[in-house]
Amino acid sequence: MAGLTSSSIGRKYAMALSAMFLLIFLIMHLSVNLLSVISKDAFNSASEFMGYNPFIQFLMQPILGFAVIFHFAMGFILEIKNNNSRPIKYRMNNRSSNSTWMSRNMLLSGVVVLAFLGLHMYDFWWHEMDYKYVVGSVRDEARYWPELHAQFGNVGRVIFYVVAFVLLGLHLAHGFQSSFQSIGARHPKYTPMIKAVGTWYSILIPAGFILVAVFHYVTQ
Repeated sequence: MAGLTSSSIGRKYAMALSAMFLLIFLIMHLSVNLLSVISKDAFNSASEFMGYNPFIQFLMQPILGFAVIFHFAMGFILEIKNNNSRPIKYRMNNRSSNSTWMSRNMLLSGVVVLAFLGLHMYDFWWHEMDYKYVVGSVRDEARYWPELHAQFGNVGRVIFYVVAFVLLGLHLAHGFQSSFQSIGARHPKYTPMIKAVGTWYSILIPAGFILVAVFHYVTQ
């Protein structure tokens, strides 16, 4: 790992790999959450499985936590390295003509997404750990849907979630194709397809999470 992150190319490669892992996780996470819109029983069963399966709890969950921390830490490091590599700015620098606003502000959107993750962890993961390991409550498969439903009863929290998911979508719009480019997947034949998939991914994933939040608010 030290060798992988000791060079600029290595750091970009490592960040791209962590991004791809998180892209896959978002699909899985959204799939489970969408069940809460379709069926209470299906959502409860899936959440029960995810919450008590040893493989997920004691292997995949720590790996996911490491990937999130690593991805954001590497993003900050790359931003600092890039700024320090050019201490004297160009006299004329019309960046808007050759780059998108999102590509120039990935750090900003990343900070907002990170703040959202903190709230999300407090709302769900912290409560889950307290329920299972601190209080030691009796296992109850039917509790997951009511707990999720109650969290979105506050309009302020729903608005914050919606804004965070919109920014996540903007972050993904650039990050998706950037991660493939960083590992060398850049070819006239495949790049347009990667860009198209990235565009749809950055729209559908946030839209799915927004649907879940709004659904639970309007059905209170």
